[in-house]
Amino acid sequence: MALEHALLLSLEERSGSGYELTHRFENSIGFFWKASHQQIYRTLKRMVAHGWVRCDEIAQRGRPDKKLYAVSDGGRAELRRWLAEPGDPVTVRHELAVKVRGAALGDLDAVIDDIARHRDRHAERLELYRGIEQRDFPDSDGLSGQALHHHLVLRGGIRLEDSLVAWCDEMLGALRDDRPGTSGESPER
Repeated sequence: MALEHALLLSLEERSGSGYELTHRFENSIGFFWKASHQQIYRTLKRMVAHGWVRCDEIAQRGRPDKKLYAVSDGGRAELRRWLAEPGDPVTVRHELAVKVRGAALGDLDAVIDDIARHRDRHAERLELYRGIEQRDFPDSDGLSGQALHHHLVLRGGIRLEDSLVAWCDEMLGALRDDRPGTSGESPER
């Protein structure tokens, strides 16, 4: 997925300034697609050049003009094209998995500490997602349309974070038992 498509989705939901879009992005799409403010502004400029969004300047008193972005007909056509295009299955690039694979070659305690930090971060995000679910979807039965689609993405995030917490817990238990001097100690080579 290109950043352009994530921005088109957000702008299709509600037009806004680059600042507003960046803030919305951080609190929704940004949970699963990262982009800096600079990337968003550069991409918006490129999308205007492609004719996918229009930019209306609104005069403000004592401040620079505000640029309000909205999806154009060309942007809607691009979004429909992209939505119909088959996607590739997710390819996971997980630095922590590579570190665990090589844990025996370095400082095992440092790897264990890193896993614990990851676990805490995933547990925090899981709690955040569950809070969003309770706030925004207190009664998820009977959802349809855009509300259903947003809830399904949120449920995917909840399941992913729950799985990552469980995986970190599994690794922490196993690696702590595998330390030299514990019952799982392997013989020296």
